[in-house]
Amino acid sequence: MKKIVLMGRSEAGKTTLTQALKGEKIQYHKTQYVNYNDMVIDTPGEYAQANQFAYALALYSYEADIIGLLLSSTEHYSLYPPCVTSTATREVIGIVTKIHESGAKPHRAKKWLELAGCKKIFLVDSKDGTGVSELRDYLIE
Repeated sequence: MKKIVLMGRSEAGKTTLTQALKGEKIQYHKTQYVNYNDMVIDTPGEYAQANQFAYALALYSYEADIIGLLLSSTEHYSLYPPCVTSTATREVIGIVTKIHESGAKPHRAKKWLELAGCKKIFLVDSKDGTGVSELRDYLIE
């Protein structure tokens, strides 16, 4: 099984996706520190949102086989600049979250992740399980 580090802004759905991938009951709680288990490294959103914490994401990426860039389909902008994945030393996949939320625009979020350089993109809804098994299967391959 491949280990994935999840990166994205606060409330992008990293912790909820972690719970869904592990088959746990979905319960919201704010991630205050890096949560590390056998399949997922769940990082606080502030690490992606503040430059002074970005080094931590780089360090944790070395502990993973895959980097997962999360982007909520309810976002009005992308946190990721074009071609950002070209600097990575690991495979980078995109994960569009909250695809069934009110006002969701999953195809726009997918386009933004493609512009960031993600070649493989998963569309998921962690609450109802849509796309979660496909992502889990990809990590198991």
